[in-house]
Amino acid sequence: MGTVTPWARRGRAASGAAWLLVALAGAGAGGARAAPASAAAPGDWTMDGRTSDGQRYSPLDRINEHNVGRLGLAWSAELNTFRGVEATPLVIDGVLYDISAWDITTAFDARSGKVLWTYDPKVPTEWGRYACCEPVSRGLAWYQGKAIIATLDGRLIALDGKTGAPVWTVQTFDKSAPYSITGAPRVFDGKVIVGNGGADFGARGFVAAYDAASGNFLWRFFLVPGDPAKGFENAAMKRAADTWNGDWWSLGGGGGAWDSFVYDPKLKLIYVGTGNGTPLAQHYRSPQGGDNLFLCSIVALDAQTGEYRWHYQEVPGEEWDYDCTESIVLSDLTVNGRKRQVLMQAPKDGFFYVLDRRTGELLSANNYVPVTWASGIDIKSGRPQINPAARYGLDPVLLTPGPGGGHNWFPMAFNPKTGLAYFPAYEQWFVYARAPEFAPKKFRSNSGWGGFSGAALEKRKALQKEGDAHEKAFLLAWDPVRQAAAWKIPLPRHGNGGVLTTAGNLVVEGTTKQTLSIYRATDGKLLWEMPVQSAPVAGAGTFLVDGEQYIAVNAGWGGGAAQVERGSGIAQNRASARLLVFKLGGAATLPPLVDAPPIAEPPPLVADEETVLKGARLFGETCAVCHGQMAQGGVKDLRHMDAATHASFNDIVLKGIRADRGMASFAGLLTPADVEAIHAYVISRANEDWGHRNEHE
Repeated sequence: MGTVTPWARRGRAASGAAWLLVALAGAGAGGARAAPASAAAPGDWTMDGRTSDGQRYSPLDRINEHNVGRLGLAWSAELNTFRGVEATPLVIDGVLYDISAWDITTAFDARSGKVLWTYDPKVPTEWGRYACCEPVSRGLAWYQGKAIIATLDGRLIALDGKTGAPVWTVQTFDKSAPYSITGAPRVFDGKVIVGNGGADFGARGFVAAYDAASGNFLWRFFLVPGDPAKGFENAAMKRAADTWNGDWWSLGGGGGAWDSFVYDPKLKLIYVGTGNGTPLAQHYRSPQGGDNLFLCSIVALDAQTGEYRWHYQEVPGEEWDYDCTESIVLSDLTVNGRKRQVLMQAPKDGFFYVLDRRTGELLSANNYVPVTWASGIDIKSGRPQINPAARYGLDPVLLTPGPGGGHNWFPMAFNPKTGLAYFPAYEQWFVYARAPEFAPKKFRSNSGWGGFSGAALEKRKALQKEGDAHEKAFLLAWDPVRQAAAWKIPLPRHGNGGVLTTAGNLVVEGTTKQTLSIYRATDGKLLWEMPVQSAPVAGAGTFLVDGEQYIAVNAGWGGGAAQVERGSGIAQNRASARLLVFKLGGAATLPPLVDAPPIAEPPPLVADEETVLKGARLFGETCAVCHGQMAQGGVKDLRHMDAATHASFNDIVLKGIRADRGMASFAGLLTPADVEAIHAYVISRANEDWGHRNEHE
């Protein structure tokens, strides 16, 4: 395990003198658990994970396990949206900077909540169609007096921290392709690092760096190979192409780095988590199989040049929507009696990985939720032992985790005092099968799944019912050395928020009980809980102003959490999004929550079976990425439409009459007959589920 394997050792960290050129000077493991991180004042929160190691750990302890019972609301601010709000606010020198849906950014006096300025980048609402999980933003960055935002339509904008006026602006991607940015930009060593979404639509993923002072372009690294006939950008792309086949580049490839970047300032390495391919079903993008690098991988890049240094692929030949873009955390751990500089990740696929961050060597891996797509990870080769049945064909097969993942984007935290990682876990089961007669199209939502009919449809329904019975959600404390759970807290359903941990022996998380909850970090005991009228999916942050500690969180249900909505009532009965700030002795209150009206009974289904089946196929190809598989959940659950929306369905889809809400016209992609079929399918699904939903909502 101490040697570095060559590229030919597929699925493990690739290396070789010609292309693993990591500078190892100063890379001794050391005795401390905490990894070296970009400097941050203990009382400030200056980047998405607080520091460049992504730990989301604060050394503040003025709010602690002994006095947290006195916590109360200090102030709140309405964010004027029912969209998901996913950012962790930044706090620098007593000013709190927050970013909401559509990248609207506001600076507040962190003591009082007084608005200092607001900047609206005026993102074109039609760009919302390219955001798989709403026009959300997961955060912003800070550099030398400038708040730096990345907009959904691909702009990096540096704002003057005092006035909110733009200082510089740069476009980061070609707008002829369906890219988007929902992840937080990071500033490492004077460089703004930014990735992008779009893998669900086939865009070719990449990560890029810009000078934080000027916005000048520095470098770009693509994450999947392009058209071989046009040549390769570098040796990494040439060798990655050997793991693909067919005409993958004609569909874009995918692999977008839509979240999760961390940085080791001593090794000068940036670590990037990469996403899924398109189509998701590998049969349609790389017909003879292959690892399809660098899908679902950790890729280490030289911070100065953007050059490849090493990679570890967690899911070779990924085809289950197992993005590896979830939180990456750096720390120093003693593994097998030896102090190691490590990288940790709990991605969608259900395994918790610990890697040597200098070389990419796999040190350990174990499943943190039930896993059936693979029986385990072989430590010697680094490869998963894939269940042959998981390589699904036309016959439906039930697997776990599903596309929602064992752990999704909701940020993980690591406490160097307890040695535990904390994150929301999810036991989701999902029925996979290739869609018969599927014809992938460039820059479309191409899962390659579904299209069930007849006996296959009935089998799919029976299997999914079986899988749903096993569904669980919980807050998990994981020991990365023992590779075992330390404790877990059951929670009602998927969509529990990102995690903050502190030196006060606290773990802070928003929950699907519509609460902000605080647990003791060592054993999970609930210490404090407050109803907040929504399920805060964002990770909380904490800061110090005038000697007083505060905790801040955005409470705005939605985004990817809503895509697997299962009739919990969260989406139907919640307050609009708010920024909530707490302190000891806080006495502010929230207005009472008004009950939502009951869900309307859907219209009767009058279309024939052939039309409904056509609509199911088109829905899967065009609509599911935003509105959920089987028309269940999504950013707008179409089963819940009222009579007026049903009456306007064709005009909404073809004329774009709700473009101001992010629902742009699909006239260039769908015919009126297509829309009628999709509408028939949605009505069919609403009638199937309406009675069951109203029993529980």
